[in-house]
Amino acid sequence: MNKTKKIISSVLLKLVIALVVVIDVYPIVWMFLCALKKPTEFVSKPSYALPEGLYLQNFVDAWTKGNMGTFFLNSLFYTAVALVFIVTFSMTIGFAVTKMEWKMKKFFQSFFLMGLMVPVATALLPLFQIYNKIGLLNTRTCLILTYIAFGLSLSIFLVTGYMRSLPDELLEASVIDGCGIFSMMRYIVVPLMKNAAVTVLVLQFFYKWNDLLFSMTFVSSTNLKTIQTGLLYFEDQFGSKNWGAIFASVTISVAPMLLIYSVLNKKVIEGMVAGAVKG
Repeated sequence: MNKTKKIISSVLLKLVIALVVVIDVYPIVWMFLCALKKPTEFVSKPSYALPEGLYLQNFVDAWTKGNMGTFFLNSLFYTAVALVFIVTFSMTIGFAVTKMEWKMKKFFQSFFLMGLMVPVATALLPLFQIYNKIGLLNTRTCLILTYIAFGLSLSIFLVTGYMRSLPDELLEASVIDGCGIFSMMRYIVVPLMKNAAVTVLVLQFFYKWNDLLFSMTFVSSTNLKTIQTGLLYFEDQFGSKNWGAIFASVTISVAPMLLIYSVLNKKVIEGMVAGAVKG
């Protein structure tokens, strides 16, 4: 009887997992298939119908006529620059507030973590006024600075959780062997925190790549817009919707996230688990 219950439970669990996978995967597959349809197929066939062939002109139109190439490169530049500073600052600050002894350490740790409680919407108007007064509005710099500022709190929180699992004895032994603070960070801390760095990088990449609020608020020039902002204005010269090119544009915007997570998901899980364990 118990064996029968276990089999039934196992089958039900697998059915639930399969259902969740279908719910998660189907929209992505449907989006990609729609990106391969000809314009006439959207009118003559139902939305769930498979494409007649590989109509790659949609991707060409999205990249050129829809300016997705410019928007894609802009988002890539903003995100890459911001990630370099976020990962670097979160690592150094996380080490300073967990492993180093200095006055007001607890205060600054709490100060950085307070950023998690600040609603993004409340900062838009003050930041807009500040950027406007100092001449940074509608520039690449204002977006990069905003991305860094709003990405640090969560990143420091994740890094400090992981940093606490590092044994103090290892760091003390390196000091006895003559390691300075920079040598310790380079040869001991950073290699051991590789999973934490990957976790921060992937999570913050998703947040910055998908940003719409900041880019819409601080940037108005077409040549500076991000890929998410560009999707809002994708229309052809007559004002009608080119659905094939729109789905191709969405596919282009989603592809980097799927690629990065599929390659680094194991490191992300290891980093999250390690950060949840106290040393």
